Amino acid sequence: MRVSCLALAGLLATVSLSTSLSGQRPDDQIDARSMQLLTEGRAAKAAGNLDGATDLLETAVAVDPRNRAAFVTLAEVADARDLPGKAIRLYREALLLEPNDRVALAGQGAALVHKGALTQARANLARLRTLCKGQCPEATTLAAAIQKGPPITTAQVDPKPGVSKE
Repeated sequence: MRVSCLALAGLLATVSLSTSLSGQRPDDQIDARSMQLLTEGRAAKAAGNLDGATDLLETAVAVDPRNRAAFVTLAEVADARDLPGKAIRLYREALLLEPNDRVALAGQGAALVHKGALTQARANLARLRTLCKGQCPEATTLAAAIQKGPPITTAQVDPKPGVSKE
């Protein structure tokens, strides 16, 4: 009985491993509908229609969650909306699909700088420099963003709130 339980556990592990590996598809095997939605989403983004782009790109990801380019473009839309936290999460989704995606690493690094997380941004820069055999524009752009630092924000203060001006 003991041998059969171990054999069954081994068989289940093998089946689960092969199933998880077959679920991972290269970019050229992404669902065609998802790729079409990505193209439309990029066009909407280029036209300045960020709401429409978000809708199309989110649908592209729903149709095929392996569409890394849709995650990257969604993150770029979040950046354009000044939502660096959301952008970081979306770039992370792309990096889970392909850890060596230079565009996603650079974009996430820039969003991290925007949030003030310079240590993590420097880690992304180090990873980019490891991936790039020579100079690459992604590393150069991220290095410049780190050098510049996070944007300076000021708090708005209402002059004497609650006091009437009569």
